[in-house]
Amino acid sequence: MTPLAFIVSLPVRAYRRIFSPFVGHNCRYQPTCSAYALEALEKHGGIKGTWLTLRRIGRCHPLGGMGYDPVPEPKSTPFPPKKPSEENSDA
Repeated sequence: MTPLAFIVSLPVRAYRRIFSPFVGHNCRYQPTCSAYALEALEKHGGIKGTWLTLRRIGRCHPLGGMGYDPVPEPKSTPFPPKKPSEENSDA
């Protein structure tokens, strides 16, 4: 987890420890929003993970959907990094 993602995850972890037991277990989606947030931060880093989490929370309302909603997999980079042997051959 990146340092920014770790800092952003602290309020989520606090929510899970302090408030989640009192809110109840009646989530519309699986995994729960807090589990989704931690996984999104782990896979995508602080900025994109926060954006994905906010979008997920925005979908969680009485007229929204329900069911299984996994964190999307990170997209691969369009240009794979060069191998060290390829970098030396360009010179």
